[in-house]
Amino acid sequence: MSSAQTADTMTATTSLSPSPSRRILLVDDDSITLDLLSHIFHHAGFATSKAASAEAALSSVSEQEPDLALLDISMPGMSGLELAKRLQVETTVPFMFLTSNNDIKLVREATESGAVGFLVKPFEHTQIVPAVEAALARADEIRQLRRTEANLTAALAAGRETSMAVGLLMAKLQTDRNTAFEVLRDYARSNRCKLNEVAQELLAAEERISTFKTMVANVRTKR
Repeated sequence: MSSAQTADTMTATTSLSPSPSRRILLVDDDSITLDLLSHIFHHAGFATSKAASAEAALSSVSEQEPDLALLDISMPGMSGLELAKRLQVETTVPFMFLTSNNDIKLVREATESGAVGFLVKPFEHTQIVPAVEAALARADEIRQLRRTEANLTAALAAGRETSMAVGLLMAKLQTDRNTAFEVLRDYARSNRCKLNEVAQELLAAEERISTFKTMVANVRTKR
């Protein structure tokens, strides 16, 4: 293997397409494979970055996260599987694997690591772009699910806080739930605040009052 194949290199290739390109990070210690894949993706309208090692890939990602990383599994030093684990922990970059190994166990391990797809060498050139497009679509679905899950979690948390604040008002004002909710809502509207923000403030104030009550009780005990 030549020194060009083992050196840590990163070369940006910009698509000729006038529209914004999706960027793919290609990671392989074989410079011939890197150049071939870069050429194929370039003409398919993608922008690419190349890295000849996992370490070079991490450096590239720290500067600009790609839309997808295509990782060779077997590389000297840090393997593609190890790099994938780093990407999962440290970034939000989706990844797929490139391997010349047909071993079922290795493919299963790659899939379980969170890969959105994989290509097996020797690959048909006509299969590369469709496989990457499918991986990108899968990555987009995962991102959307994560956003939806985050929004749902926030909504549920806000709902719990509002419900607790309504219960607190019911107890303090000796009123029914509907009236307590209307009071909370009207206060939020008149002060141009979100309902859950008012609920948070109310719960925080009650917690402070409880703390002061405890402190007062402690002072009286010491007398």
